[in-house]
Amino acid sequence: MTAVRIAQRTERVVVGVDTHADLHIAAALDPLGRMLSRLEGGTSTRGYAQLLKWAHTFSPTTTFGVEGTGAYGAGLARFLVHAGCEVIEMNRPDRRARRGHGKSDPIDAEAAARSVLAGGPLCIAKRDHDRVGMIRTLRVARRSAIKMRTQVGNQMRALVVTAPDSLRHQLRDLPLDKQVAVTAAARPGTVTTPSAASKLALRSLAIRRQGLTAELVVLDRELGRLTI
Repeated sequence: MTAVRIAQRTERVVVGVDTHADLHIAAALDPLGRMLSRLEGGTSTRGYAQLLKWAHTFSPTTTFGVEGTGAYGAGLARFLVHAGCEVIEMNRPDRRARRGHGKSDPIDAEAAARSVLAGGPLCIAKRDHDRVGMIRTLRVARRSAIKMRTQVGNQMRALVVTAPDSLRHQLRDLPLDKQVAVTAAARPGTVTTPSAASKLALRSLAIRRQGLTAELVVLDRELGRLTI
């Protein structure tokens, strides 16, 4: 953890944090926008505690502007909220600052702090330990399952179109759900013919789609319970 200190203790500070997977960059400003210090800290509980202790060396009253509280900044935001700090989510660094100075993590951290001071485009930090956070987490898995199930359905339709005549005639007029039920129960045996290869491929996709449907049932049940 690396700190660069420029000024001393004040009544209130704003800390902007540029977040990354392994390292967070923080910049502390006083209420007049004067730079107090910069800090590089790890993305662990120990790193979060050191960052908070560093911020409190300037003032016990600190507002944190954290980028990506639903992504790389989630752990830090959770830690700070639990510690009773005010945490504001920063949507993005100021693009004019980037154009003028180029991509720079310290500049992004400072820009986050200045945006808080200026009352820029701010929102309350995302919280994944309450009901909204749980819903957001489950919806990530649900979106993925829906996307994969759609892809599998499209792949099954494509295989039916190119299947040998006897198999194609058996399946092509069936709705997708019926195709899934029929092909999931298929017994292709040893793959020595094009028909057996098509049956095995369709069976594999059908079983996969059934698994994804079962996942969605579980996820939708929990989402329904959380949104009552």
